[in-house]
Amino acid sequence: MKKTVTILSAFIFSMGLLAQPIDPVTWKFSSEQTGDRPSASSGQRSGVIFELIFEAEIDPPWHMYSAYLPENGPIPTRPSFENLEGVELVGDIVEVTKPKVKFDEGFQMDVGTIDGRAEFRQKVKITGSSATVSGEIEYQVCDDANCLPPAYEEFVFNLKTSTSSSGSKTVEGQPSAVSGGPEPVEGQSAVGSGQSADDDLEETVVDGGAITTEDSELKADGRELTADTSPVDEERSLWRFFWIAFGFGLLALLTPCVFPMIPMTVSFFMQGSENRARSVFRGSVFGISIIAIYTLLGVIVSLTNLGPDAANTLSTHWIPNLIFFLLFVIFAFSFFGMFELVLPSKWVNKADKGADKGGIAGAFFMALTTVLVSFSCTGPIVGGILVEAAGGLALKPILGMFGFALAFAIPFTLFAIFPSLLQNLPKSGGWLNSVKVVLGFIVLAFSMKFLLPLDPRHEVITREAVLIIWTVLFFLMGLYLLGKLKFAHDSDLPFIKVPRLLLAVTSFTFAIYMFMGLFGAQLKVVSPLLPPKSEGWIDMTQMSAAAMPMAADRSEACTPEKHTGEFHAPYGLNVFFDLEEGLACAEESGKPVFLDFTGRFCSNCKKMEAAVWSDPEVLSMLRNDFVVVSLYTDVNVKLPESEWYTSENDGKVKKTIGQQNVDYEISMFRTNTVPLYVIMDSQGNVVREPIGTELNVDKYVDWMRSGLEE
Repeated sequence: MKKTVTILSAFIFSMGLLAQPIDPVTWKFSSEQTGDRPSASSGQRSGVIFELIFEAEIDPPWHMYSAYLPENGPIPTRPSFENLEGVELVGDIVEVTKPKVKFDEGFQMDVGTIDGRAEFRQKVKITGSSATVSGEIEYQVCDDANCLPPAYEEFVFNLKTSTSSSGSKTVEGQPSAVSGGPEPVEGQSAVGSGQSADDDLEETVVDGGAITTEDSELKADGRELTADTSPVDEERSLWRFFWIAFGFGLLALLTPCVFPMIPMTVSFFMQGSENRARSVFRGSVFGISIIAIYTLLGVIVSLTNLGPDAANTLSTHWIPNLIFFLLFVIFAFSFFGMFELVLPSKWVNKADKGADKGGIAGAFFMALTTVLVSFSCTGPIVGGILVEAAGGLALKPILGMFGFALAFAIPFTLFAIFPSLLQNLPKSGGWLNSVKVVLGFIVLAFSMKFLLPLDPRHEVITREAVLIIWTVLFFLMGLYLLGKLKFAHDSDLPFIKVPRLLLAVTSFTFAIYMFMGLFGAQLKVVSPLLPPKSEGWIDMTQMSAAAMPMAADRSEACTPEKHTGEFHAPYGLNVFFDLEEGLACAEESGKPVFLDFTGRFCSNCKKMEAAVWSDPEVLSMLRNDFVVVSLYTDVNVKLPESEWYTSENDGKVKKTIGQQNVDYEISMFRTNTVPLYVIMDSQGNVVREPIGTELNVDKYVDWMRSGLEE
């Protein structure tokens, strides 16, 4: 009776709480002609350019992933094309909706996510008057607690060239407002919409396999291009970048090219005039001019921003990343004193002559002279800020340069207004060069970020290699701060002051922190800058977990056989990847089954394994008290044809491991979310209500214990 009650309660729970499979994404496909065919007199047939537009509406709180993700991360949102006869792809997929980049604890890397609305565009060139492009777009959605198996949405684009001006838009499954519409595939409209050519200005929407039509008004120019990113997140990102640039502006003041100029420049404004108000005015003009000069650099970078393609190119293409890496190395060597980055002396001399004019013009040219003379120290910092800003929002370079210039100009202006403060300034000395050298170490360490796109498979530039280089750099920086390492322009260091000692301790601590990352430490602070963990990664946490005692089931029934070459269990657990095998082991051993619906590309599954399964008590129960069965829902490993079957849920043939595991999850528990944990007896009866993501270890342990008691 007790068993019946628990089965019934589990069934009610699964039917009520997990009512039906979830499909939170609605896709819409359209195309747009962007370039006309050259005239016959030109003798060229270069083709006509179209943009294939993939638009997705994502229900909250779900999000999908960017098209550009690091290797070994979640599944990117990307189309695959099947029919490309007479069609040539132009470039790669462009993300019109900018992803929100954040650190993913499950994958231990920085990933881009998109919520609300997503738009992707792919340029193609057709050589004839019409062409058909078909395929499917693969995507995966997750929320803070669950992920869904990867999904595939089929698409068909019927492209027909227009003799009208470029910019005509065709929504698949409807006639074009300009060109008269695409030619339908025989026997249907387009994309299986089932609508006639007379249904003017209707859009076909694919929603979980069901086809519906919605009225829509196309704009006069045929475009509906909006990047629906969160204004709050963009604003936070911009303000964060502003304060980082502001901090670097303050840091630039402490370099040997700039710090000695503060009293010299302020004295210039105080000489030749007993009118303090006039001196203050000229000093203010001087500060405002510095801000204007640096901000102008940001405006120039902003105006030359290449749009949505720029961010992808700068972050993924090896040529710009190699250039940025070499620039940062040059900047670092300059800070070390190997050489000085100087602007042509003619520029400095002309600006210096202009400063002798006096008045507002003199103050401006004095600011220009200050900017040019300090370039050998500020140039690398300014260059780094602009490199980070390029390809982002148009406002980012402007805001970055404004923040840097504001911090840089404030001391000059304040000392001009309150000259008595000059007496409190510390004297120039060797400490200024030390600041410059420390910046060199930091810049050299940061340059490794730009090497990662040069080795996308991370075969040479691995996580271990980057951590070793960083460990060595910060260890050397600690030695430098203690006076054990000297560069050409360094002065003698007879004793160590307390601030310098604290900086040395910080540097050594950070070096040890990096070193511990070689043995499995999470390194959340710097993980976004590191490659993903490789298969051969040394993880002491897993090694210690694997060393825990385990009750050995030596029987043949408790030895996993199926799919063991495809999957690997965490922490050395004895895991089955086929339910029938697991139930057979449970029958023989008398243990309950711990059923784990999981995925290779499931962030929350990895988070649960790292944060909860690693707990000694949880791991002990998984090892000794349960027969663990892990069913992967996102693996497209095709099974033998004899194991294929037609699902009663959707009438489709299930051919892969992932498809069959998802189908079983939906049939039994009316959900397709992962992770999902179920406790069953050896007959497959559920004895405890299923549970999803639960990062509270105590609650998870209580759930497991109650399952054992049942």
